[in-house]
Amino acid sequence: MAFKTNVMRLLDKAKIEHREYSYGDGTAISGTEVAELLGKDPAMVFKTLVTVGASKQHYVFVIPVACELDLKKAAKAAGEKSIEMIKSKELLPLTGYVHGGCSPIGMKKPFRTFVDESCLLQETIMFSAGKIGYQVEMKPGDLQGLIGFGIADLTA
Repeated sequence: MAFKTNVMRLLDKAKIEHREYSYGDGTAISGTEVAELLGKDPAMVFKTLVTVGASKQHYVFVIPVACELDLKKAAKAAGEKSIEMIKSKELLPLTGYVHGGCSPIGMKKPFRTFVDESCLLQETIMFSAGKIGYQVEMKPGDLQGLIGFGIADLTA
């Protein structure tokens, strides 16, 4: 692939085996549509969600695109009283990513991250490469080695 996102460069630099995909015209589409476009099982395509806890700490949750984040389960995983999604306008200044192009790799600063336990059922998972229209696919264990994350039941 000629175009490299920062996520792809970070994976290359860390010598982590991954596949790169490009789709669409840069218009944000749903994760299930991304899976369909790329001919992938939606269970292996994940979305990255950024939240804020009652303590004002931020957390990242990575879940299958066809699922909804269960905020109670997310709060329990993070050890918070409650958790809510951040406002869309806060995403770019906080993470460096826009809605629809948020990746768990390469945020402006590292946040505690949790990945849904269903990732353990997948040989590889796919998620945003940090720009709308680009995805990367890699082994969950390689992602864990790179960014470190907790595994929990996170979906409704």
